[in-house]
Amino acid sequence: MKAIFDDRQYVHDPKHFMRNGDRLENPEQPERADRLKAGAIAAGCDIVVPSDNGLGPIAAIHTSEYLGFLRTIHGRWTAVDGAGPEVIPNIHPPARTASYPSSPAGLAGYHQADTSCPISEGTWESAYWSAQTAITGADVVLAGGRSAYALCRPPGHHAFSDMAGGFCFLSNAAIAAQRFVAAGLRPAILDVDVHHGNGTQGVFYNRADVLTVSIHADPSGFYPFFWGYAAERGDGAGLGSNLNLPLPRGTREPEYQESLAVAFERIRDFGADVLVLALGLDTHVNDPFEGFAISTEGLGDITAAVAKVGLPTLLVQEGGYLSDDLGPNLTAALQGFLGV
Repeated sequence: MKAIFDDRQYVHDPKHFMRNGDRLENPEQPERADRLKAGAIAAGCDIVVPSDNGLGPIAAIHTSEYLGFLRTIHGRWTAVDGAGPEVIPNIHPPARTASYPSSPAGLAGYHQADTSCPISEGTWESAYWSAQTAITGADVVLAGGRSAYALCRPPGHHAFSDMAGGFCFLSNAAIAAQRFVAAGLRPAILDVDVHHGNGTQGVFYNRADVLTVSIHADPSGFYPFFWGYAAERGDGAGLGSNLNLPLPRGTREPEYQESLAVAFERIRDFGADVLVLALGLDTHVNDPFEGFAISTEGLGDITAAVAKVGLPTLLVQEGGYLSDDLGPNLTAALQGFLGV
């Protein structure tokens, strides 16, 4: 299996994020990429660099207004007297209506959903190459590869078409799915991160040409809190093309596999001919976010079950944070998918 990664994905180096009123060290650090690369190599993957496909495939998902914000906001922010080194919002609009601020502080509040997506000097460059990694992975599959692994860092599934959130800036899995749509295919996105893929859901919520399925911790008491409930089924043309399968905190393999079976049935009924697996490894029992209690072996069992669906599959890296298990968890997941 080819694993796609570019060294420019290291330059995003966020220092902090806010949780429960505390200013904590940001867990989405460049070291994640080192551990994930090591895990991919241990699984037998060949590391290749992505092609530069330009802004077009990214702008097919994200608004030009938002992309301009991501490209320029750090320079505008740091030019303000007394501004900190990272763009972190301190105010949000009561409704995202036609009004659009001009100040960096107002723009940050408009385009950043929370305090978990600080923008530093290298954020745009890394996010751009993370998206190109997903696009190149989709192209590998389109060229006849049955599967590919996109080591996307920073991750993407909390990014909406015009809003960052939860360590995410560009919606990598959505960008890859749109690449498949443009090629005439009918993709399904299966998100197995412990957090609901609210950005991915938001991108396709009104569309019938992409199925979005997410298995995640119950958002009534877990990030992202306001999205991810079972009643969210899509809207307009997309009604019935979104499926959320929330599970209790501490869920283990047997219960998780039951939800997987429901997800696979919906993917079959959708008539998908290609699959994007939003691969979160933060379901592991030792992940710092402590959502689920899946073992390393269980991660391999999950991806083995995904492989049995029999669709060409792009695995896109989402969560999974720093612990001694991160690299081995990816190795187990990739080997499970490959039947090693």
